[in-house]
Amino acid sequence: MGLFKRNPFGHILFIKKWLIRILGAMTHRRYRGFNELQIEGSEIIKTLPDTNVLFISNHQTYFADVVAMFHVFNASLSGRQDTIKNIGYLWQPKMNIYYVAAKETMQAGLLPRILAYVGAITVERTWRSKGVDVTEKRDVNPNDTENIRIALEDGWVITFPQGTTKSFKPVRKGTAHIIKQHKPIVIPIVIDGFRRSFDKKGLRMKKKNILQSFIIKEPLQIDYENDTIEQIVEKVEYAIEQHPSFLKVIPAEEIKAQEELNKMRRWDY
Repeated sequence: MGLFKRNPFGHILFIKKWLIRILGAMTHRRYRGFNELQIEGSEIIKTLPDTNVLFISNHQTYFADVVAMFHVFNASLSGRQDTIKNIGYLWQPKMNIYYVAAKETMQAGLLPRILAYVGAITVERTWRSKGVDVTEKRDVNPNDTENIRIALEDGWVITFPQGTTKSFKPVRKGTAHIIKQHKPIVIPIVIDGFRRSFDKKGLRMKKKNILQSFIIKEPLQIDYENDTIEQIVEKVEYAIEQHPSFLKVIPAEEIKAQEELNKMRRWDY
């Protein structure tokens, strides 16, 4: 790698690599130490091609979710199965991982700007501004969709289709349009425990000894030619377990099982 070699967005890869190493070292104990990250399905990561992969996930914090994904993906590619033990996997990280984030979030301070350099594809949200839903939806910036296309052609892209950290909000159709147009392999991820571990931004530890779960699912089955945007949206909602049907009344035995799982997540041994 040349010292000043850049990615398609103009970021110097040498700088990006060292940022990933340093930030990874600073955050590792948040997922293995102060709290524990329980991973399932990491063997799927090693089977994926180097480009045109789209990861879709529910969203619980601004930054901690993405940081966990960088840890899990790189650990999996280094041969670790369902664990991020031994941080050496970050010495040669995968350099073409990107994530979609709101432009206003990534410009709010020095640390977000540093995190943006690691791989953010910043987009202007059409339905929300400064944490408030807007009454008049704005037009999509064509540069945003073009940047996502460039990122998919160069590597992997992480996106949070709901566009918010609030649970069970609708999946935005923009994600379905990206899937239908660019035909990526779509890998669903379901996370939990991050909202209890971190503050909303995912920068400050809120509580220790929380069990965080990170489930990687099999690629989503999509008929890129015949599935409608609405059908793809519904598949995404089910895949990341954010479809409204998940809010229906839960049987008593399932509630009891969930309570037992929550006891485990507290790790009060």
